[in-house]
Amino acid sequence: MQVSILRTESDSRSAHIVRNLGFAFLRISMAMCLLMLCGSPVSHGEDWPWFLGPQHTGVSSETGLNLDWSEGKPPLLWKQEVGTGYSAPSVLGDRLVVHHRQKRVEIVSCRSLTDGAEIWRYAYTSDFSDPYGYNNGPRCSPVLDNGQCITLGAEGMLTCLNIDDGQLVWQHDLRKKFRLPEWFFGVGCSPILDGDRVIVMVGGQPDSGVVAFNRQDGRVEWKAGGRSTWDGEVDANSSKPHKWTGSEMVVSYSSPIIATIHSQRHLLCLMRQGLLSLDPQTGAENFHYWFRPRVHESVNAARPVVVDDQILLSAAYKAGSALIKVNADGKSFEEVWRNKHNLLAHWSTPIHIDGFVYGFSGRHENEGELRCIRLSDGEVIWKSTGFSGNLKDFTRDPETKRIVNVRTREFVPYPYYGRGSLTLAGDRFVVLGERGTLAIVPADPKSFRERGRFSMPEIHYPAWAAPVISNGKLFLRSEDWLVCLDLQKG
Repeated sequence: MQVSILRTESDSRSAHIVRNLGFAFLRISMAMCLLMLCGSPVSHGEDWPWFLGPQHTGVSSETGLNLDWSEGKPPLLWKQEVGTGYSAPSVLGDRLVVHHRQKRVEIVSCRSLTDGAEIWRYAYTSDFSDPYGYNNGPRCSPVLDNGQCITLGAEGMLTCLNIDDGQLVWQHDLRKKFRLPEWFFGVGCSPILDGDRVIVMVGGQPDSGVVAFNRQDGRVEWKAGGRSTWDGEVDANSSKPHKWTGSEMVVSYSSPIIATIHSQRHLLCLMRQGLLSLDPQTGAENFHYWFRPRVHESVNAARPVVVDDQILLSAAYKAGSALIKVNADGKSFEEVWRNKHNLLAHWSTPIHIDGFVYGFSGRHENEGELRCIRLSDGEVIWKSTGFSGNLKDFTRDPETKRIVNVRTREFVPYPYYGRGSLTLAGDRFVVLGERGTLAIVPADPKSFRERGRFSMPEIHYPAWAAPVISNGKLFLRSEDWLVCLDLQKG
């Protein structure tokens, strides 16, 4: 009995030692893993489910990205041919949706994030022809959320699909449902979501400039904006009251955005005539502010930029920029400054960071400049075309039409940005020039500089869709290609 007991205690001590050694090994292994994680950047991915990303501002919160291309360009993961259009793709989970056009058909195409292969497509005919000779494809980015894919075509076909299989949920031909005046370049304001509502800048006469649809069945919940807002409003260009005729374009090309100001939610819509603030739940007006160029052949296209209780507006066509400050009542505002020369955003929405606003300025390509202005007073801090060298160092290859370094005979990016687009990640911008020049530019109010640039033949003029950053990848779209690059470090 005694021997048996001694053996049992010995076995128990041995098991206890083994368990302690196992726990110690586990603790050491966990510590080593933590040290490895702390010693290297941890990436944080996110979806890009609609126009200009999660916050509708062109800002990515992803970390662990390769945002220095001084030593070489990021690797190409895949590329796929697509049809025409200016809409940027949208990403949700492992799927990407691009809206494009081939011949007389608009196509909503859902693709694999892994290789770009098509999973499903939904198509309908379109007879839209751009009166100014630009391409005839869609202008609005898809909206992806909660099992739904919502798109808006160049002729105003509003479509809600099941994101799993592309089956139609509901659809409205806005031209038939509302009285739409002719727009310059077709329908171009991307829809947004607000709970169970899909908010669309419809642009219908007389008072359906902005319409909220129920996202489950597509029924109209409210309408606002038009004659009731702008009839009799003083035109800031002529200082005379505007007389509503019923033939006006009610909206332009700026997509709406919802922001909380003084604890109140504002649906901010930069329409053809100016800024309109609405209650996103009911469509009731908070305030409006006349802001549009003097000339008829003009558009408002950049989104409003909200910084605390201030709203920055900017447009080309000699309109410039304006900063207004919303009062605590949410129903009134004060104009902080207005400047016709500091920042003239054509279609690319400026981005604010730490009291400074960065954006592209200029109506025409040869006027295109990336500028940094101070938010408080609108002063231009610096500006750059993207190139300050000698053009004699370059020539154009007669066969490919690409730019060649005359000394090395290598293909190089187009020297100037033109009217480019910006996407911010951390403190650096991914810049896309309209002729396909890609560059990394630090968000530095002191000076302009680059951290590398490159180009690729698939992304060419007109490269007008803003870069998309999602889950460690960079997505670019031209009139005939969809490209995916790897931004993950290592």
